[in-house]
Amino acid sequence: MNSIFEIASRKKYRYPFNGQISTEDLWDLSMPQLDTVYKNLCKLSRAEGEDSLLSDHAADIDLQRKTDIVKYIFMAKQDEADARKAEMENAIKRKRILEVIAQKQDESLRNMSEADLQKILDDLT
Repeated sequence: MNSIFEIASRKKYRYPFNGQISTEDLWDLSMPQLDTVYKNLCKLSRAEGEDSLLSDHAADIDLQRKTDIVKYIFMAKQDEADARKAEMENAIKRKRILEVIAQKQDESLRNMSEADLQKILDDLT
């Protein structure tokens, strides 16, 4: 089976958003904008989902694939946002830990005798 993105590029899928946009353009949309595209596709799906002897099964499959692509891109962006958030939280934690370590080192130096401090200073030069 071909990947869904290969099918989308071969069939030149277009999505309803400020006119029509391509599959590649979906990556440039924000998450709320992707949600809007998804809702528009769901409305189309419900409209085409009415029972009819004349329904186009290929169009139904294409619409489902478009919906799957939008969901995939939305989830990828969500995962990226979660990873960025975790990275920021880890950076903040790391900074705080380094500050505490520096404070402990300062405290350790303060508790040393003047002779020990002078010896360390002499070793540094």
